[in-house]
Amino acid sequence: MYLLKILLFVFLTFNISCAQIAKNELFVAHWNIENLFDTIDDAKTSDEEFLSTSKKEWTNERLERKLYNLARVIRSMNNNNGPDLLGVCESEHEYLLDSLAKSFLSDKNYKAVSLESPDFRGIDNGIIYNADRLSLLNLRGYETKFSDNYNTRAILLGTFLLDKTDTIYFFVNHWPSRRGGQQESEPRRIKVAQTHKEIVDSLFNNNPKSKIIIVGDFNDEPANLSITEILGASPFLCDSIDTKSYSVDSGTTLFNTSYKAWSDGFGSYFYQNNFNMLDQIIISRELVAGSEINYECNSYEVYKPDFMITRTGKFKGAPFPTYGGNRYLGGYSDHFPVIAKFKLLVEKND
Repeated sequence: MYLLKILLFVFLTFNISCAQIAKNELFVAHWNIENLFDTIDDAKTSDEEFLSTSKKEWTNERLERKLYNLARVIRSMNNNNGPDLLGVCESEHEYLLDSLAKSFLSDKNYKAVSLESPDFRGIDNGIIYNADRLSLLNLRGYETKFSDNYNTRAILLGTFLLDKTDTIYFFVNHWPSRRGGQQESEPRRIKVAQTHKEIVDSLFNNNPKSKIIIVGDFNDEPANLSITEILGASPFLCDSIDTKSYSVDSGTTLFNTSYKAWSDGFGSYFYQNNFNMLDQIIISRELVAGSEINYECNSYEVYKPDFMITRTGKFKGAPFPTYGGNRYLGGYSDHFPVIAKFKLLVEKND
């Protein structure tokens, strides 16, 4: 553990000296971090797969390595300055994210928050944020009720004050998986999308100019029914439209920044020899055509630093994961992160 921290300190010290902090910009990211479990058996959830006695032989040493790897990727974002807002999926407990922030990203003023949700494995959504710029005003989880008592991750909403001025509503999602087939499992994702739509509509009813950022592993792609029709996130090709046409009365309220990358053949998750764009960043109209903060055109990107890409074999080009089945590989995650940038149009006073 101490050796890892020493190595990380040397690594971050070198990169800090080279980094240039972008001003008047908000850097947002999302990452499914693939099974960040502790090594303790939780009687309330099915976490037996990640114990030292399991086939995966999940130990404290491997957990430390996982945290180190996650920090390496997070730190490398945003010209080695790290993101301002990072939504994550698949963390068992808040204290794991807190340890990641305090022990492995200790030079940053990061804070981590999460809420326990009814997922049977105990994996939840969380947020890591730059406390130098963002203040947490409220944190809430929204559960979706199913008639068959199926449980899934709650939608996490963090309400933040950015630079003591702008209120940002930041949603983190991890929708039901495609286990059993994409079409067979689709009704569950549609149900969660309906829940999400109700929450978003309530924000717009209160303030049509709400600044909303929705991130997550949706287990659906940008053109699927749950995203386009139910949640109402329209495909967004920002370099071919006049954003001034998006007035409050235009009817469209949400825009999917990941649509163009998906249509160009990119993806965040590799499955059966194909990349799928399961991880997305969706934004409200005010972040498209507002006068204070605007999405930087085509800044959405599947983030693929060289060191986390599988180099050889049938998974060449895919994310380098922690496990391949039960075989420990010591990698990062089975998902690539996704990122987006926002320009602050009004200069803020310190």
